[in-house]
Amino acid sequence: MYSPVLALDDGVTPVGPAAPRQLDLDWTGLSPTEPDAGIGDPADFWERIYSFMAKRPQASSDLPLQELGPDHLVDFISGQTLKATPEERDAVQIFARRLVEDYGYPKDQIQTRPQYRVRRRPSDEQKSYPVDIAVFRSAGKIEDDLHMITECKQKTRKDGVAQLKLYLDMSSAEIGVWFNGNEHEYLRKIHHRDGSRTYEPLPNIPRYGQRIEDIGLFKRRDLRKPSNLRAVFRDLRNHLAGMTTGITRDEALAKEIINLLFCKLLDEQETEPDQTVTFRAGVGESAETVRSRVLEIFERVKSAIYDDVFDASDAIDLDPDSLRYVVGELQNYCVSEADRDAIGDAFEVFIGPALRGTEGQFFTPRNVVRMVVEMLDPQPNEKIIDPACGSGGFLIGALDRVWNHLKEQAKRKGWSQRQLLKREVDVASDCFQGIDKDAFLPKV
Repeated sequence: MYSPVLALDDGVTPVGPAAPRQLDLDWTGLSPTEPDAGIGDPADFWERIYSFMAKRPQASSDLPLQELGPDHLVDFISGQTLKATPEERDAVQIFARRLVEDYGYPKDQIQTRPQYRVRRRPSDEQKSYPVDIAVFRSAGKIEDDLHMITECKQKTRKDGVAQLKLYLDMSSAEIGVWFNGNEHEYLRKIHHRDGSRTYEPLPNIPRYGQRIEDIGLFKRRDLRKPSNLRAVFRDLRNHLAGMTTGITRDEALAKEIINLLFCKLLDEQETEPDQTVTFRAGVGESAETVRSRVLEIFERVKSAIYDDVFDASDAIDLDPDSLRYVVGELQNYCVSEADRDAIGDAFEVFIGPALRGTEGQFFTPRNVVRMVVEMLDPQPNEKIIDPACGSGGFLIGALDRVWNHLKEQAKRKGWSQRQLLKREVDVASDCFQGIDKDAFLPKV
């Protein structure tokens, strides 16, 4: 009998009697493969592989929590130990981390525990409503300096926004956020001369030190590497699935997001560091204005830059309000600086549900891809083909591995940067091929 070696086409190839190279992996929970033991049914073998890998720790970009067993976690802001409720784990902690890492707010100006409280009625002396996240204008955290409040307890948009408006009415905060871990609403409280209050939707919240009026008016150099794209994409997916007019299927929504991501990437490439980005949604701008600006970018995407990816007939079909929502959420970030694995993991929020089922397509977990590539250890002189490549996860992982080998060669042999770049391009062009019947997946 033979020991299994994993191949790039997701098959199991029996070769020789020698055991595979030992890897620095914790195989606890997966039956070891002895050199003389058969693997049985290949489908069962892969089921055990996927089951095992699914139990391994996920990337920190997807799980930004310090968990203490299944029941408790450490609060990102206060450092206190808290019960790991779904609300706390999936919403409060994620948004608190984004406030610090994506928006730049200092931890000492944010309060999570003990919870800040607001009054039930203006005449009440005692504050009784607990606020999930309170952001202040200074570290003193006095009532008059309350800048922003976040409500995470209510799961539905209707109930959450109603609760948020109540908190805003009973506090001095100007900005309110409802976030349930899946979607959000940003509001600005506006006081009128007659004493009334109204609420204006915002495309995003201001960064630390930024005026509300300047939301979206970013210079190219101001864009930031995203800390948790998966949470952002989950938010976009759930909002679009519930609110978009005329498009409900995940694959159709994924195509729209791909189109917009190409627009974002092109805008980042074309905009000089001190210029204002075009891919933006500002305060007071109509959804039609934002859509018109993005459609102009998309025409350049199709006609000049990515004409090998898009057809002239490709279009952005999102309704103006939905498009403004997506642009508002992505405009803070420099997507071109995000880790490729982070983008892939985030995008599977859309693609995963769309491809599970109809034709048996699925995304191989990235930790499985890394394991397979490390076991195969492809070399620069070897040719690799994936006859069902999908979005190219195996090919990209293998190419990264080969390029790392080339970098080691370049260091040993004293190649110039130009020589290394030429060799990398030659290897990618000549040694890697992918085939897939689905024209959509290669765009991913």
